[in-house]
Amino acid sequence: MKILLINDDGIEAPGLWAAAEALRKVGELFVVAPEQEQSGVGASLTLHRSVAVRSVPVDQFLKEDVPGVFDVTAYAAEGTPGDCAILALEKLTGPVDLVISGINRGSNLGWDVMVSGTIGGAVQGFVRGRPTIAISVTAVRAPKFESPAIMLEMVAQRLCEQPPDFNLFLNINVPSLPVDQLAGVQVTRLGNRSYGESVREEGIGDQKKYKIARDRPISGEAQPGTDMWAVKNNHVSITPLHIGLGNSDQIPDVESLLDGIPGQLLSHKD
Repeated sequence: MKILLINDDGIEAPGLWAAAEALRKVGELFVVAPEQEQSGVGASLTLHRSVAVRSVPVDQFLKEDVPGVFDVTAYAAEGTPGDCAILALEKLTGPVDLVISGINRGSNLGWDVMVSGTIGGAVQGFVRGRPTIAISVTAVRAPKFESPAIMLEMVAQRLCEQPPDFNLFLNINVPSLPVDQLAGVQVTRLGNRSYGESVREEGIGDQKKYKIARDRPISGEAQPGTDMWAVKNNHVSITPLHIGLGNSDQIPDVESLLDGIPGQLLSHKD
């Protein structure tokens, strides 16, 4: 099995290498990660400049003399998680059997998926028809990566043994707890979690600078069956995702709202 591992926390992030340590037991592993932190960049790509890529020696990050593991090749790219996935799949590694993004430091729940670099990078695997996993640990400060690494190895091994016959995109969130303190695993839907952004002025003189901080959670109550409820109650949450944003249910309402405008447009004269 050939696996691509990316992230948005950067090439030196502990969560990336916790994932690599687990995945090299499953198959041949290629790591392609950003040089710098890229959290919050979503699915953005670098389109107006070249992206520098360098080879990364893995011995500074992985345990030595581990028997029965597959080879690991690593690169760092001066770009976004989406860049990393595209560079890998189109040039550096070629086609793979599985694309994984993570282990992210901090959860990706509810509407987080709209801005998450972890999710945004994984999208590039999904649109190319590869089984894809985005995985996060819930804690930002002092996260415990052991449980998500174990979970990731189990799911990756299952996908290796039983490749899905449908296009699969999983968003996994694991509580930052030892395995023996986890309540279980739930397959969930996205909850209603988002943030309000505050803007702080930092510039002085003629040039003003502003810092955007996502520091005001705006969340509904965590409902049973959602990713939010699962992790709040110490369950691993596994949420199947798709990337369609169209709302076909509203087509009749929008047609009614815009009644007459098509005719006005066609008869419009300067």
